[in-house]
Amino acid sequence: MSEKNIYEGLTTEQAKILLQKYGRNELVPQKKDGFILKLLHTIAEPMFILLLVAAVIYFILGEPRDGAIMLVFVIAIITIDFVQEWKTDKTISALKNLSAPHTMVIRDGKEQTILSTELVPGDIMLVVEGVKIPADGEIIKCSDFCVNESSLTGESEGVWKTDIANPDAGGDYWRSDMCYAGTLCTQGSASILVTATGTSTEYGKIGKNVAQAPDMPTPLQKQTNKLVKVCAVIAAVLFVLVTLITFLNLTIPSFSDRLVESILSGITLAMAMIPEEFPVVLTVFLSMGAWRLARKSSLVRTMPSVETLGAVSVLCVDKTGTITMNEMTVTNFHTYNCTEKELCEIMGMACEVECYDPMEKAMLSFCEANGISVKELFSGELVTEYAFTNKSKMMGHVWNKDGKIIIAAKGSFEKISSLCSLSDEAYKDVSEKAEEMSSKGLRVIAVASQNVNSSEEIPHELTDCKLSFLGLVGLADPPRELVAADIETCKKAGIRVVMITGDNGFTASSIASQVGIENSSDIITGDMLEKMSDDELCEAVRHANIFSRVIPEHKMRIVKALRRNGEIVAMTGDGVNDAPALKYADIGIAMGKRGSEVSREAADLILLDDNFSTIVDTVRDGRRIFDNIRKAIGYIFTIHIPIALASLLAPMLGISSGELMLLPLHVVLLELLIDPTCSIVLERQPAESNIMSRPPRNPSEPIIKLSGIIKSIVQGIVIFAASFGTYLFILNQTGNSSYARSMSLTIIMFSNLLLVFVNSSEKDYAFRSIKALAHDKVMWVTSLGTIALVLLVLYSPINSFLKLEPLSVVSLLASFAIAVVSVMWYEIVKAVSKPVKKREMQE
Repeated sequence: MSEKNIYEGLTTEQAKILLQKYGRNELVPQKKDGFILKLLHTIAEPMFILLLVAAVIYFILGEPRDGAIMLVFVIAIITIDFVQEWKTDKTISALKNLSAPHTMVIRDGKEQTILSTELVPGDIMLVVEGVKIPADGEIIKCSDFCVNESSLTGESEGVWKTDIANPDAGGDYWRSDMCYAGTLCTQGSASILVTATGTSTEYGKIGKNVAQAPDMPTPLQKQTNKLVKVCAVIAAVLFVLVTLITFLNLTIPSFSDRLVESILSGITLAMAMIPEEFPVVLTVFLSMGAWRLARKSSLVRTMPSVETLGAVSVLCVDKTGTITMNEMTVTNFHTYNCTEKELCEIMGMACEVECYDPMEKAMLSFCEANGISVKELFSGELVTEYAFTNKSKMMGHVWNKDGKIIIAAKGSFEKISSLCSLSDEAYKDVSEKAEEMSSKGLRVIAVASQNVNSSEEIPHELTDCKLSFLGLVGLADPPRELVAADIETCKKAGIRVVMITGDNGFTASSIASQVGIENSSDIITGDMLEKMSDDELCEAVRHANIFSRVIPEHKMRIVKALRRNGEIVAMTGDGVNDAPALKYADIGIAMGKRGSEVSREAADLILLDDNFSTIVDTVRDGRRIFDNIRKAIGYIFTIHIPIALASLLAPMLGISSGELMLLPLHVVLLELLIDPTCSIVLERQPAESNIMSRPPRNPSEPIIKLSGIIKSIVQGIVIFAASFGTYLFILNQTGNSSYARSMSLTIIMFSNLLLVFVNSSEKDYAFRSIKALAHDKVMWVTSLGTIALVLLVLYSPINSFLKLEPLSVVSLLASFAIAVVSVMWYEIVKAVSKPVKKREMQE
């Protein structure tokens, strides 16, 4: 490729061809299970094995019609599972695409942003500070380019890079004119010609095994898997018992017929006992919850973080840009032995020529407004610069203007003043002025300068300079409009808000008091933190909510101390060095607008609008998602109890398999109702009205508490008593098992629908849930679908296949009335418990 073509990059067509040739830029290609593999995986589930066995038994009994119906139901349920899995995969894939790393490249002669996985050899990628380098490549050109290659070499010290025109003479394996995938740009920028991608990179050669490591199940997944296993073991034991009892009770003379009939009864019970919906609920609720959060500017990168959101007890946030608007304006000036114009000029000269920092933009705008143009400020020769670091808290530029060499410096008052020869009296006056400005919530920047006689006298470091103090500049960054209300919401929700900032304590305290953060006068500075032991810090973080003048390394210690105290910590961050703290926090939250790529990759959540209100909304949604998972698990327990008890008691009462209240066909029919109710209807439930007025969830508590289990058992037993009691009554009165079965099945189907409304809230009455969901099309479809299914199985020709009979209008209405009574009684419990809960909250 010619030099001219190199700088123009590839064309779109060339990139497509090379992508086909070299493959995607990933360590392990994403494998998607084929249709057959997914089908086999679904059929291997215990529920489907039982369904197939039941179908085979029907064929053995000489009832091919029932066997065929069973197979139709099997296909229907597999279809539902496939649709759910397809929607979930589609949602997760969309979320991955949203959070996937992107790279700036030159293609078709212009700068474009593409997915990092679409990089190909021959691309020109543009790398800046904070970017994780996605491929190996030669450096075409660079400026102050430093790379952390510790992920490859183990050496933590940054490596200064050169371009291919000026290679390092050293013969080391790791070349100074090359960049490698997986390393991090810590300073400067570069244009890089990609030479290797994917497993062909140096990182790919050693990192493939890491990328192939299996995902570990989340605590929630472990709990649900354990529940399913426990239920499966109970189902197996009861299967054996029911089969044996039925075999002994039956009076059929044929041994083989008695055995087959007994096994059929056992299978019906086992099918009723296995809550195969649990894993579906977990997957669908978390993925759909993550998708809803993404639509609200909160991008979930790790699914477990969705379940952790509801347990957050401490929210550690940056001041600038999260609590404040990050829109700086110069509002105050204080000169010292100079004119305002002189102070303004030095302030401007200390700014970056191409600035991105909001404060520097505000300073240059102020210079322009006072008749000092940017062109005039930067008209001289920039000899050298002293870079700003989190540790130094200051920066400087050395200019050669009109034959004079001037050092222009700015930074925190504490750091700049330490390099100036101020008398004790002068230091006291200026310090008091800085405190006064800070107490008003202003960001205070000190400005100083030094004249140098020749280039040989220019100090190597800013700390070696002997500066003349010129004055202070106050910049205002007002709090966001809704932050105070959101912090009040956090207080009610039992969530502490902790402000962590690099700014001085006065400014931090002022902003904190404006927005309502508690203990705003109790400030721990970075210097104080440095002197504390880990035990002392653990004690200090119990009450301190303001940390000022901290560096990213301090954030890690603060997070560790809070976690040692048993807190569940969410931490925001945007810088390269924030990544370890974000990784260590229970939930790391990266800034989507101003955050570095490394911080976004380390985070669990990416805040697309950098807004504190979005964090609070995300916590609220996290609580709603977990609440709905808990409601769905409780619902599954409740609705399975009448099915399981009916299947268990009927054989024990000596009822023959042909006259059972529920046959395998009917259990499958009910599963067709339960699946969409779990995965679609309950997932959409709105948040409880008191969701942000209660303390955070204890992360160690089980997915369903003892009170929830008791509630589900009682509700299930009442529905069972209503349906099975009706079945026995009609059977004794008429001797018609089909008619009795029709009424009991109708009661369970109506009860299933009513349970959604009653259990949609632990606090509000069912009619409020109905009212709230009145405009929800999905709820309308579900409600009308349930009624349509009842009418279909009772009054269409398929009733004979299902061994049912049409009900009279009176019987249908009676079934509905019994269902209402068997479910709606819980509304009385809500009414009675409301005053009790209110008193408990007041106490």
